[in-house]
Order: sequence, then structure tokens, then C-alpha cells
Amino acid sequence: MNNTPANNSLFLKAKGRIRTLLCETHLNPSQKNWLTRHWLILDGSWLKILAIVSMTIDHVAAIAIWRMPIGITPLFFIGSHPVKIYTLMRMIGRLAFPIFSFLLVEGFLHTHSRKRYGLNLFLFALISEIPWNLIHNGALLYPKQNVFFTLFLGYLGICAIEYLKHSRLRQIIALTLLLALSFVLRADYGCSGFAFILILYMLRNNRIPQAIVGSCILPSRWQAGLAFIPLSMYNGKRGFIKGAFAKYFFYLYYPLHLFILYLIFR
Repeated sequence: MNNTPANNSLFLKAKGRIRTLLCETHLNPSQKNWLTRHWLILDGSWLKILAIVSMTIDHVAAIAIWRMPIGITPLFFIGSHPVKIYTLMRMIGRLAFPIFSFLLVEGFLHTHSRKRYGLNLFLFALISEIPWNLIHNGALLYPKQNVFFTLFLGYLGICAIEYLKHSRLRQIIALTLLLALSFVLRADYGCSGFAFILILYMLRNNRIPQAIVGSCILPSRWQAGLAFIPLSMYNGKRGFIKGAFAKYFFYLYYPLHLFILYLIFR
């Protein structure tokens, strides 16, 4: 193709149209009001509840259902592929990590103390190690780490992007070290989970690219991509879960439910 002014003009117009479709939404007031009333109906509290419910379903399936005949007996077939209760529960469970990661980014953006927020993530990563190790190995040692470590490393990655933005070299070094640490620790979701959190942060203002790129990073691509349906319904509000007790309950729920499942199914 000849690099003529006309061709350049067409290219710039096409590029602008694609950017508008992917990254910007031009709505008139009535369309915005309709979206607010009929689609943007989930606040942060409902997303938290959805995340812990899907996580619990996933863990029950991974720990107990796979042992039961009812869990591994095909319910029906899609073509030649059997669909089992275990499979359905694990699919539902794929919603949890993307939603928790999304809430992590929201927490970073809106918390009153980013230092305290990071310390809470690290503290509960340490607390969760005991039930995590017990439920996976029946002992206090297990070579892989729980998902709180992934969230904590992702949080540090966001901090590196935010606070080292005036030094690209230091930013790259910090992110590389954190990526290597996520690999060494073998935390749940690993390097892909760490990268996923960074993508959510960097594309936080562009929901469609965020969903497309984010879904491609996690191992369970299309299943994790389903999480962006409720995330697209987020209205930016905190919701009804307020106060220190409610906040720390959602931190504590992760190690607590693991320990209960260990006691029931050990």
C-alpha cells in the first residue's frame, strides 16, 4: 500500500473508530439512565458474596465431590463430552479469582490506607497457610502457597506501577522480581494470576479490552471470562458490607472455610 496522505487519513479514522468501540462509550442521558437502572446493578458487596460463594463451591468440588460417585457420574453429554456435577462446580469456581482480583484493584484505588491494605493481605496470606497446607497435604508443609500470596504480590505489582512510574527501569526491575517471586513461591494461579491482576489495573478504565486480554491470560480462559459478565454490572458503589467486622470477615472467611472443609473431609 502506498503511504499517501489519503491512506494515512483512512488509517487514522479506522484506528479512531476501533478505539471508540473498544475503549469509550458515548451514550446519551437516557441510555445512561437505562444502564444504571437495568444493568449496573451489582455493587462491591454483591461481588464479594458472589466471589466467596463460587470459591466455596469450587473448593467443595475439589476436596470432596470428586470422591463421590454422584459427583463423577455424567449428568448428560454435549456431543461426546460428559458433563458431571464435579465439572459444573469447578466451572462455577472459575469465577472467584477474577472477581477477587477485580476487588483488589478497586480496594487499591479507594482504600484510605494502602499500607494497611497491603499488610492485611500479607497477614492473612500467612494465616491461611496453615489450613491451606492441611487440606492439601494433611501436614503443616506444602510446596505451593495459597491465593492470598498471589493477591499480595499482585498488590505489590500495582504499587510498583503506581509509585515507580517516573522511573521505567526501576518499574521493570520491580515487576520482574515480583514475577520471579510468584514463580518461586508457586502461589495459587502463579505467574498468570500475577499478570492478570496487573492487566486488570492497567486496563481499569477500558472494560472491553480488560475482559478480552484478562480472559486470555488465565489458564481457564473462557470459564474465567464468564466472570466479566457480573463485573460489567458493577456500579462502582461499595454496597451494604461496611464496618471493620464485615471487612475482616471476608478476609477471615478464606482460611476459616478451608479449615472447616479439612475437618469435615479429612
